[in-house]
Amino acid sequence: IQPGMKVADLWAGTGYTTEILSRAVGTNGLVYSQNPPFPAEFQAIAQTWTDRLKNPVLKNVIAVNKSFDANDLLPAPPASLDVVLINMNYHDLVIRNIDRPKVNAAVFQALKPGGAYAIVDHSAKDRSGINDIQLHRIDEQFLISKVQQAGFKLAARSRALRHAADDRTWSASPRVAGERRGTSDRFMLLFKKP
Repeated sequence: IQPGMKVADLWAGTGYTTEILSRAVGTNGLVYSQNPPFPAEFQAIAQTWTDRLKNPVLKNVIAVNKSFDANDLLPAPPASLDVVLINMNYHDLVIRNIDRPKVNAAVFQALKPGGAYAIVDHSAKDRSGINDIQLHRIDEQFLISKVQQAGFKLAARSRALRHAADDRTWSASPRVAGERRGTSDRFMLLFKKP
């Protein structure tokens, strides 16, 4: 992420990552912070997101409160974004039965040629597909194959958030993980739009 870039934070949650992106792209950059409409049990998250985006430092952020099935999920002009990030929430697309091919296609359309689609998530056991999805985990290879079906090419991966001690059998949900929070084995993938 560089100053002046146009980026998007999908499923921004409380906006923590949005704020980091906002500061990284600077006053000449732009961040689309997207959240779906929150159900009643997640109104505290919605309020935290709304309050965070009122910070004058984040004046380069555009709040996008649209469901993932919206035809204009990312209201950016086609081929205008440098990076789209989904941080620790791709598995939630599966849990909520969201049309992932449609989301991936929307990201593909919004990105410039050479633009990056960055995904960080909790890893499930290898070759488990979505069998462990209720643990808030997703199989890395499964995710890669689905994103590549949208036309993306896997460009890089990082082991920086790997935790070998995680046996990947417990729930990585922040509401359930307790003392284990932040210790899940996570993958970081960077896809490029050709």
